[in-house]
Amino acid sequence: MNWEKIKLGLWGAIGGAIVLAIIGFTWGGWVTGGTAQTMAEEMAEDAVVDRLAPICVEQFNQDSEKVQKLKELKETDSWQRDDYVGKQGWATMPGEDKPDSKVAKKCADMLMQLG
Repeated sequence: MNWEKIKLGLWGAIGGAIVLAIIGFTWGGWVTGGTAQTMAEEMAEDAVVDRLAPICVEQFNQDSEKVQKLKELKETDSWQRDDYVGKQGWATMPGEDKPDSKVAKKCADMLMQLG
């Protein structure tokens, strides 16, 4: 056996693996297990918010003072609209004690699109 050729081959394989890993994680879209878990949790949370925001809009539609409150919402600064929606109770889902801030933000965005 020629140990020099084996040694050279091993170093070449190690170098190739390092280059492959760099390319894979930089441009190939590879992620670690922790990153994949975080991404999955964020996607699941976003999906829940997307399903609950229309309930918030419906709760707004059932408010007897909705016309006046929509006007007040539109006059509210953009960074405070989710707080306004939360205080009105529209983002508080049935069975919950307090509003969900992400649902309130999405709901406020949806309400701003109403005429």
